[in-house]
Amino acid sequence: MKSIVINIGNTNIRFGLFNGDSCEISWVINTKPYRTSDELFIQFLTLYQYNKIDIDNIEKIIIGSVVPQLTYDISRAVHKIHNMKPILVDRSTPSGVQAKSKQMGTDIYANLVAAHNLYPDRKKIILDFGTALTASCVAETGETLGVIIAPGIITSLNSLINQTAQLPEIELKKPKSVLGLDTVTCMQSGMVYGFLGMVEGFVDRINNEVNDNCFVIATGGVSHVYKPLTEKIHVADRLHTLKGLYYLGKDL
Repeated sequence: MKSIVINIGNTNIRFGLFNGDSCEISWVINTKPYRTSDELFIQFLTLYQYNKIDIDNIEKIIIGSVVPQLTYDISRAVHKIHNMKPILVDRSTPSGVQAKSKQMGTDIYANLVAAHNLYPDRKKIILDFGTALTASCVAETGETLGVIIAPGIITSLNSLINQTAQLPEIELKKPKSVLGLDTVTCMQSGMVYGFLGMVEGFVDRINNEVNDNCFVIATGGVSHVYKPLTEKIHVADRLHTLKGLYYLGKDL
């Protein structure tokens, strides 16, 4: 069965074409500026054509969102394209994971669900390098052990640039040395190694608190920058959240 899965985030909207449990194609558009359902309809159709997606072969659409004001317009645009109502999933959707909190975001819940399905029989930490930097932990039984939320890397970098007169926009990548001698490499070192230290500290403290050596998954837009720099991250998967939304909606 082929499904379209849509993850509506604060910064990006990620789409995935699933054939069974496997994501065959994925693409991303910017969340802002907000568009009408008619504009979204045209944009989605264009992307479908570019990715050679046969609309008639799609049997299910699954949507997870942390941007309520966009959920309706995207659902309406998708309904217009496929002539079927999308399945909306959130923290109240039943799964093998116990969300525990009514305040848990759909993205964090989906991360826990994907980890529980993909990496059973061990405790897991999911690091999501998104608009916010989150670290969530789930036990082998599906019990949510807890979550950490911190400012996101790009969010922090944009704030730094916007609140200073002379700091430029930079590419987020590993600098040649920890100690920089020009503004760009100084900033790159601060953003890369500063947040790397935070991430490694999260993993160590969570492991100590749950008395285990958790399996660590990294996801989100800049996870690929940090995975090669530490042995504490075991796997990086940009589609991890999308997979969690798929698992939440596959049997609905």
